[in-house]
Amino acid sequence: MSEVKLTRHFIQWEEKAMDWQEAIETSARPLLKQGNIEETYVKAMIQNIIDLGPYILIAPDVALPHARPEKGVNQAGLSLTVFKHPVLFPAGTDEKVSEARLFICLAAVDSESHLGLLQNISGWIDDRSFIEELLNASSEDEVVQLVTAFQENQQ
Repeated sequence: MSEVKLTRHFIQWEEKAMDWQEAIETSARPLLKQGNIEETYVKAMIQNIIDLGPYILIAPDVALPHARPEKGVNQAGLSLTVFKHPVLFPAGTDEKVSEARLFICLAAVDSESHLGLLQNISGWIDDRSFIEELLNASSEDEVVQLVTAFQENQQ
């Protein structure tokens, strides 16, 4: 799968404080609006956390909401949402409450596209200074500019 480029349609900055369920719904909104996923996929992402705990926390401050493709993925895609306020998750097996402010919502149609999207994301997450810049952004326009510049530098 070719590298996915995030465009303005799939990037958000959210000022409102919210719980983890609302944050997942918010992070999925661009994918839902563009037809990449169905509402059933959003519900499956939430149910996964209820059933399995906050396994989507993949790095400090970073969450990767996703579910199985058959739960409602129409087309592979990613959306990125930066939350101004930390989103708290219920305690996992380590009994520690965890939080994230950067949500990268993943929609893969199969395991091949899943691996391609994860490869894409790992480049972003490995660059901690990029993550810090995103977390320090104060508007959606700023997040869009940061992501666009980062993607151009990765080519």
